[in-house]
Amino acid sequence: MGSPPHRHGHGVSSSGSSSSFMDNMMGLLRVKIIKGVNLAVRDVRSSDPYVVVKMGKQKLKTRIIKKDVNPVWNEDLTLSVADPNLPIKLTVYDHDLFSKDDKMGDAEIDVRPFIDALKMDLESCPSGTVISKTTPNRQNCLAEESQIVWSDGRVVQDMCLRLKNVECGEIELQLQWIDLPGSRGL
Repeated sequence: MGSPPHRHGHGVSSSGSSSSFMDNMMGLLRVKIIKGVNLAVRDVRSSDPYVVVKMGKQKLKTRIIKKDVNPVWNEDLTLSVADPNLPIKLTVYDHDLFSKDDKMGDAEIDVRPFIDALKMDLESCPSGTVISKTTPNRQNCLAEESQIVWSDGRVVQDMCLRLKNVECGEIELQLQWIDLPGSRGL
């Protein structure tokens, strides 16, 4: 009778199967936060910005760059993707030592077009082939047209996001996919 509680799995799912995490996983999405452009000033003359990326329950953030409203991060944040219908929520904050960090705008990324492009058979396409384009509209946060490109054997999407709920600021980033051995894949 006295079997130890919670021996199976790691609280991943209620089904009690510890492999369910990988079974649900499609793969990894690498979000390269390249730079911020003309971000809002939140301190006296500048800001100390960092970016927080959320998808579902996952939350990742870049390092803080001091006193720079045009920060260059070039930082890779890797999210595990189980449900492509979940948008990526990106928020820029100004780091404050003495008070709560101020928001400097936010944006949402719909990853579905990118995931759709990954499912295509592109092996025979020349590098540089544009798979699809998304134009800025009221539903998305794009500052300019975003292209999904087949580049050196992988699908890449560069985007420039116009931050909402703030007077100014854009974030440039790139999406890349990492196949995860053992996951259910695309």
